Amino acid sequence: MKALSIVIPVLDDAPALDRLLAQLQAERGPQTEVIVVDGGSRDGLAAVCAGRVDHLLVAPPGRARQMNAGAAAARGRALWFLHADSHPPPDAVAQVLQALRLRFWGRFDVHIEGRSRWLPLIARMMNARSRWSGIATGDQGMFIRAQCFHRLGGYADLPLMEDIELCRRARSLGRPACLSERLVTSGRRWDHHGAWRTIALMSWLRLRFWLGADARALHALYYPSQGKPR
Repeated sequence: MKALSIVIPVLDDAPALDRLLAQLQAERGPQTEVIVVDGGSRDGLAAVCAGRVDHLLVAPPGRARQMNAGAAAARGRALWFLHADSHPPPDAVAQVLQALRLRFWGRFDVHIEGRSRWLPLIARMMNARSRWSGIATGDQGMFIRAQCFHRLGGYADLPLMEDIELCRRARSLGRPACLSERLVTSGRRWDHHGAWRTIALMSWLRLRFWLGADARALHALYYPSQGKPR
């Protein structure tokens, strides 16, 4: 039994994953395992993982399905879900384990890395909203005791909003641990589509989801040029 399993869903994310795995090597050891779950990459991702992960799994594409597959194979008493373009703060594993001694689940504050001058403000807004609502996003590196994750039934099989939907159920366990150390995430979507246009779209989609809209329909609006769920 491990203390912590780090689960990373990927799909054609080799460059970002290469950087993340380089950072995580110092965290691997007798108490921590790294599990990468590939949704069908075609960018040489297996070579990036060679010798640097404890398990490389293949699952149907979709973050929810991939993270559930990783959780099913995990041997840790706790689960930490990371996106491939995430970069945790120093001593993140110790912080996760300490937080889970006091709370059942939690997340990090986030810093968005990108070109737009608005990204620091957007990150502060995201962090404040998360603290107020008890809702986190996958970009914030959600972690949870494995027993609680399985008791909740894992992630719902949704192509979008799977993180928010899990948080709604996880709040029945209590408020999340909100770690003030910042996890860095990519701001490429904000840079590409425009910072305020992106935040407006995300807020509108989130509101529609709360009002009962089908996540599959929302996925088509969020990724209008993609057929694959991410």
